Amino acid sequence: MALVTQARAEASEYRYNYGYAMPCRVLAMRMADLAQVYTQHAGRRAYAGMMILCSNDDEAGPQLYKVDPAGHFFGFKAVAAGPKYLESTTRLEKCIKENGNENDTVTTIRNVIMELQAVLSTDFKKEEIEVAYIEGDAKFRTLTEQEIDDHLTAIAERD
Repeated sequence: MALVTQARAEASEYRYNYGYAMPCRVLAMRMADLAQVYTQHAGRRAYAGMMILCSNDDEAGPQLYKVDPAGHFFGFKAVAAGPKYLESTTRLEKCIKENGNENDTVTTIRNVIMELQAVLSTDFKKEEIEVAYIEGDAKFRTLTEQEIDDHLTAIAERD
């Protein structure tokens, strides 16, 4: 929660100072700098969590960054965080390489649900998962339970 609070404060201060929203890359760099500083000072407790930041910038387009506790930040096309993040990120990147960068929304949603099922070793029911994405016109959209059920059915039929 401290990371989220700090990121919100940084973004708010940036908007106040410069009059426009903080670019995702700049926020990722700032959070990585803070994480790195916190690892160097003995009197401060280090941030012990990874942070994934995403945005849809008017100039740069869609952006996805991961900030780790050591102070590194990298841009990705697909990324995961958590105990099995390395193998999960590898599989997601493999999907991108096989299908190309321009996956349609349906394929992307299904790939992400399948990866989440693989990592957690479970099959979801429509009530157990929430799925949201950003549409082409930069609107945040949450899928209904029926839409999620349609995706889960298609995934089950595919296997």
